[in-house]
Amino acid sequence: MSAGVAGDAGPRAAAPLRVGMVGVGNISKQYLEQFPSLPDLRLTAVADLDTARAAAVADEQGVQALGVDELLASPDVDVVLNLTIPAAHADVASRALAAGKHVYGEKPLALTTAEAAPVLAAAQAAGLRVGSAPDTVLGTGIQTARAALDAGRIGTPVAAAVSWSAPGHELWHPAPGFYYQPGGGPLLDMGPYYLTSLVTFFGSVVRVSGSTTRSTRQRTVATGPNAGQVLPVDVDTHVVAVLEHEDGVVSTVTLSFEVWATEAPLFEVHGTAGSLSVADPNRFSDPTRIATAEDRAFQELPVLAGHRDAGRGVGLADMARAIASGEPHRASGDLAFHVLDVMESIATAGREHAVVEVASRASRPAPVPLG
Repeated sequence: MSAGVAGDAGPRAAAPLRVGMVGVGNISKQYLEQFPSLPDLRLTAVADLDTARAAAVADEQGVQALGVDELLASPDVDVVLNLTIPAAHADVASRALAAGKHVYGEKPLALTTAEAAPVLAAAQAAGLRVGSAPDTVLGTGIQTARAALDAGRIGTPVAAAVSWSAPGHELWHPAPGFYYQPGGGPLLDMGPYYLTSLVTFFGSVVRVSGSTTRSTRQRTVATGPNAGQVLPVDVDTHVVAVLEHEDGVVSTVTLSFEVWATEAPLFEVHGTAGSLSVADPNRFSDPTRIATAEDRAFQELPVLAGHRDAGRGVGLADMARAIASGEPHRASGDLAFHVLDVMESIATAGREHAVVEVASRASRPAPVPLG
């Protein structure tokens, strides 16, 4: 099911790789801000169901505004940057691959592994690449933590603990409805940042257990043109999971849209000779801190690895370089598929009150040297 290394078919990476962006909503702004600092990429076209919004972005960026089908067929596009809502991720990716384009998408890879598997199979058959966010794990924060772990700075890792929470995205997002539909919720929205980091640190997850729930609290949009709109909630909004990694590390993960305030540590890793307070994996360059068995007080680690001054799009740039060199890219479809499989297994465990074996495996991506 690998979509990690392209074969001889499909567009070869030029310098730079020509990017067609499908979806110019909220997250697109972060990619557009970063593109000027990524010489391996050149935006050539944008498309959106809201054609007026696509035209405005195209005018700002000095590129073409096309219909989605036109963009997928365009000879000026090598890779489709898929920034649609989660429910459309698999469909747009499949159509892009059928048109002979590489694909890099926002997380999650698809709504389900059943949707995602044909995407990776099609890419493998065509010799095309599939990449997926999050690429925040390629920044100095998570890569510094990884470098410390790989160097044995806290001895042998034993356990990790994640606790991410918020009251709900309706308090800040102008169109948050999809966060409360399949493909959203704290698990599929925020889970990829933490689970991708955990797999980067410790390798594949082999089994999971957990519980999930949701409150009856009414969700009302607080800002923007939809302010006052009541949102239906069709996903669980509080998730607690225990993950067993193939190397023996046990991770506990709590993700919630139900918490008004907390003092719980965000992300920690504990080993036989110390502990790490890990950088926020939703950001690229937050600091990581270490406490050793000798001095049990956290001290900030110097930056040891990762892309400096990174922003969203660095994973796509990494894929562009990997296409040119024939090497695996780090934010790969295989890694995203495994993370999706883990999230799906957590949901099953919560629903069935069972321990669930995770079928897929993913290799740890190569570390990112400093710079």
